[in-house]
Amino acid sequence: MEQPLKAPLTRRTFLAGGAVAATAAGLALAGCGGGEAPKEEPKQDAGTDAPAEGGTLTGACAYTSTNVNPVGLNGGSALMLAATWHVFEGLYDLDLHTYKTYNALAAGDPTKVSDTEYEVALRDGAKFSDGTDVTVADVVNALEVNMADATCGAFLSFIDSVAEKDDKTVTIKLKYPFALLKDRLTVAKVFPASLTEDQLKTMPIGSGPWMYESVNGDDGGTIKFVPNPNYEGQYKPTADAMEWNILLDGTARTTALQEATVQVMENVPDANADQLSGAGATVEYAQGFNQAFFMFNTLKAPFDDYRVRQALYYAVDVEKLISNQLNGHAAPVTGFLPEEHANYHKAATVYTHDVEKAKSLLAEAGVENLAFTLVVNNNWVKDLAPQIKEDLKAAGVECTIDEQKINWSEYAASDTTLAYDVMLTPGDPTCFGNDPDLLMSWWYGDNIWTQGRTCWSKAADGKWAELQELMQQAREADSSKQQDLWNQCFDLLAEQVPLYPLFHRQIATGYQESMISGFKPIATTGLVFLGASPKA
Repeated sequence: MEQPLKAPLTRRTFLAGGAVAATAAGLALAGCGGGEAPKEEPKQDAGTDAPAEGGTLTGACAYTSTNVNPVGLNGGSALMLAATWHVFEGLYDLDLHTYKTYNALAAGDPTKVSDTEYEVALRDGAKFSDGTDVTVADVVNALEVNMADATCGAFLSFIDSVAEKDDKTVTIKLKYPFALLKDRLTVAKVFPASLTEDQLKTMPIGSGPWMYESVNGDDGGTIKFVPNPNYEGQYKPTADAMEWNILLDGTARTTALQEATVQVMENVPDANADQLSGAGATVEYAQGFNQAFFMFNTLKAPFDDYRVRQALYYAVDVEKLISNQLNGHAAPVTGFLPEEHANYHKAATVYTHDVEKAKSLLAEAGVENLAFTLVVNNNWVKDLAPQIKEDLKAAGVECTIDEQKINWSEYAASDTTLAYDVMLTPGDPTCFGNDPDLLMSWWYGDNIWTQGRTCWSKAADGKWAELQELMQQAREADSSKQQDLWNQCFDLLAEQVPLYPLFHRQIATGYQESMISGFKPIATTGLVFLGASPKA
């Protein structure tokens, strides 16, 4: 069932001497893809600047990571997950511009044997970059390893078993009928079953259009790719090479694009957008699920009371945050999903700036003179903290800011109560997929987020268990009943707010149209160069 996204993308084209606003074409979201997504022809500007054969694709990336292992979605790394999109294939992959699935290693759609059994045939001639054939055994191994993974396993929990039917076909048996089979199979990327753990962690090979030449994902490093000579899929590279420069600093990325040392930059800082005008660059803003959120220690008083958690949301002037810190490039939250998402539901509880409501909730919870420490991730959300502190003060709440690079190991599941109070940090799991169950499973499933971090699965109020029951009912329901069950989930999350967005942010991507053809920004973290070519 295709799910159109209503109006996600706006385009600001900066020309020397002024900015001109335009509107880009709408995107689409797919909850359960219907066949192969057609490959769009690369857009070309009028004139002679056609795509070049050869040359190098270049990008400036905003995140760091050294986790090249495709198992478990690269541990959630925005940088290396994007690299994985270029180096590996699943049976099916997601077009991140539309969230439609397309056939990758699969020859076609899954063949239904019964409501709980499907078969998938491999495409002919698929090879890894070392020249060896992709086998059914490789596919079965990749699925089984990801099913057992702490991160990815939750997204594949509906699968009972996978097996080789013959040398071209994999059999997938389900625990219950599941409408999103094709979409979920995209999270498991295939690699040779013979690869060792060390090889997966250093220089793994795949069957995608590109292969790694060298990897340095640290700040200031470069990830270098070369074409996979054995790739025969729909995104065959036209360039001789691709290089990603890792530049955490937004000004450094801006300078790289302005000086045309890269063709594309990720995550354009709003404050630097006008600076790109002299370079004739284009900045596109794509509305998506990306967000800043409060995360509460739900086992620590008084944040074990949902009314106290709610009070913080009413206290913060989100409209002012968006206007002053994000130059208007975000949308206030009216539900768990952004309004552009086809499964959007306006929550029964919507937070607006209401200081008196915040005060009354604290009084109702019996909390006076609330003072706590707000742990702030030292990335773009740190700029939000000063206003949040002042907004809370206006509601009678004292907040001490502790800005730091988050060591997530300190927030693992523990037999004792975690030390922190509240955290402000960003997140966006739509780089994995965008169906409601996947997005809720990431933050609210039976995993590190609820066993540690929020500790919500350990809370005594039973609300986490209630959510799990609703989510499972939705998984097993047919499409006509899913939305109502998801809506109940969204309402519960908006009421309880163990972890909940302040706003949904637009993702800004910059690129030099005179230097690259066929490139299109996406509404989540990462850069996608599939189908792109350098211009002559």
